[in-house]
Amino acid sequence: MNYAANAYAKTSHSALSPREAESAVLLKAAQKLIGASQGLVSGDAGRINEALSFNQRVWTLLTSEATSAENPLPADVKQGVGRLGVFVLQSCIDTMIAPTPEKIATLVSINNHIAAGLQGNPG
Repeated sequence: MNYAANAYAKTSHSALSPREAESAVLLKAAQKLIGASQGLVSGDAGRINEALSFNQRVWTLLTSEATSAENPLPADVKQGVGRLGVFVLQSCIDTMIAPTPEKIATLVSINNHIAAGLQGNPG
């Protein structure tokens, strides 16, 4: 089992609901991205690929779970999550190729907004 799946499994086995667990994993990925962005600004680009890879694994799991045939979400929600997942995965690859603080900030913002929505705080 890969690192993101382990983190997700560990978080989901606690007293958290599945939505809270997903939110926690997204926030963890956002924190890793923030650390990588700070490193990039200070000239240390070493953490970028690790943070982006973690974010990719998180989004791969979230997207595949949300869009699975067994998931009871409405079709339009599944489609929206799928499209957002594709955008995030493409953005991760683009950021690996040419990292900038702005690209990382976009990914952090997406993670934070989705995490807030999962916690019932869409604003």
